[in-house]
Amino acid sequence: MTDQTPQGSPGPENPGERSFEFNDKRRIDPESGTPREPDTGAAGGGSPDNGTSDDGAAGNEPADAATDPLEALDFEPSGEAGEDAAVLAAKAEAAQHLDALQRERASFTNYRNRALRDQEVARERGMQDVLAALLPVLDDVERAKQHGELSGPMAAIAEKLDQSLAKFGIERFGQVGEEFDPQVHDALMHNTDAEATSTTVNLVVEPGYRIGEKVVRAARVGVVGPE
Repeated sequence: MTDQTPQGSPGPENPGERSFEFNDKRRIDPESGTPREPDTGAAGGGSPDNGTSDDGAAGNEPADAATDPLEALDFEPSGEAGEDAAVLAAKAEAAQHLDALQRERASFTNYRNRALRDQEVARERGMQDVLAALLPVLDDVERAKQHGELSGPMAAIAEKLDQSLAKFGIERFGQVGEEFDPQVHDALMHNTDAEATSTTVNLVVEPGYRIGEKVVRAARVGVVGPE
């Protein structure tokens, strides 16, 4: 049996198959020698030659740097990240409590110091009031001493009274011969003496009393000074 197909027939053996096509992809035209325009697509619907992807975007185009890749994620920290957040929150709360405690401690310290000062002032004022009430009695006792009228049990009582006043810081001052000091002496009489070189106390009418540096009553005296 002889083959009926002509030898020089260019057709395909199977009529259903596509015929072979040749695409010239040379960048330089062999006839004119000029560069060809870049081919935007390949025959048969293939991928373009310029390296673009199927969606038409350039393959070598850089991604948007402003887009945060974690922005779209929605999750809560867990594991070690969650523990670190809890530790930071606990430290912040502890710092707040410590600050409040320090403020309360400073406020209590100021209150205690103020209360102690007020207590000392009230104590001194109370002693001054008691001493002011006892001044007439103390003056009578002092006059009796000067005139020698205290003897026996009364002299012992007067001595105990002076000791009790000394325990509370109450001091009696004003003696004959002291140099006159207007801050602690109240001069009721003033005499002159040609031999005197300074003003001194020559008579004590009523002694003075003070508590610490506070003068409750100045000494009432008579003084003598130069002419």
